[in-house]
Amino acid sequence: QVQLRESGGESAQIGGSLRLSCVISEYIRSQYCMAWFRQTPGRARQGVASMDSDGDNYYGDFVEGRFVVSQDKTKNTLYLEINNLKPEDSGVYYCATGDIVQVITTEAPVGQGTQVTVSS
Repeated sequence: QVQLRESGGESAQIGGSLRLSCVISEYIRSQYCMAWFRQTPGRARQGVASMDSDGDNYYGDFVEGRFVVSQDKTKNTLYLEINNLKPEDSGVYYCATGDIVQVITTEAPVGQGTQVTVSS
């Protein structure tokens, strides 16, 4: 079973930047996607960004060009860079991997999450 371990979440100031990391413990099936989800209190889990098996990236509508998803295959690590942080970026960020349906529905298996808190 694939294990996902997120890190990099912390308290940050408005306008700053953060880079979240996710180490993936096992080989990801060639047809699988990798993704970042976000969970905030009172809201359903949101898909933030994803990367398909061809290396193409997709982002949620609210991203506004401030998020960048990338990977380092040599380190089995997926990254999410968040720039120009806003208070509404606060939440628990989860790394996920699964097929395209699982990613679109945010039902893909996730790690334990990493907390991001943005304030002035």
